Amino acid sequence: MKRMVDRFTECGFTYFDTAYTYHDFQSEVVLRKALVERYDRDRFTIATKVPSMILNVSADLQRTFDEQLQKLGVEYIDYYMMHNICATFYPIVEELDGFGFISEKKAEGKIRRIGFSFHDNADMLDRVLEEHPEVDFVQLRLNCLDWDNESIQSRKCYEVAGKHGKEIIVMEPVKGGVLAKVPKTVEMLFKEAEPDMSVTS
Repeated sequence: MKRMVDRFTECGFTYFDTAYTYHDFQSEVVLRKALVERYDRDRFTIATKVPSMILNVSADLQRTFDEQLQKLGVEYIDYYMMHNICATFYPIVEELDGFGFISEKKAEGKIRRIGFSFHDNADMLDRVLEEHPEVDFVQLRLNCLDWDNESIQSRKCYEVAGKHGKEIIVMEPVKGGVLAKVPKTVEMLFKEAEPDMSVTS
């Protein structure tokens, strides 16, 4: 992990994405050890997420946030998201005033930018952005395979975010590696068309 972080920063990149639940709830701890404890704070930005899928009471928001700051070893989080906003979890976030909570933390200087990761259709995204214009950004699944997929609706979601003037953070640009590791027949077609380019390119 440390070698990956070093290579990433050597190439000039600064954005590190994690979440409370990733890797059996240990991803933020690993990021602290590989990044935060080894680099000056002005050399990186951290994005992490409050786990909407396991929230039960409003006190969970503060408890989780405090735990994340401790696990990450930072005093503030650059990009903080409500995790996996969709028809299933949005009502829970609303009931517990999740967006109000992250807005308060932003006002306190504990969060630089607030938003949410999104896993639903464009109509749902439009509704959330109408109801929460205070967010700075939205994280969307964007790649060429999902662009016109009717269940994921990458293009339509992209257009909705644009309509609301929201910054977009891209997730799944190579669809979990699927677009980088294509079937051999497809790889051969790509190489015939552009022999000097990588499959991902």
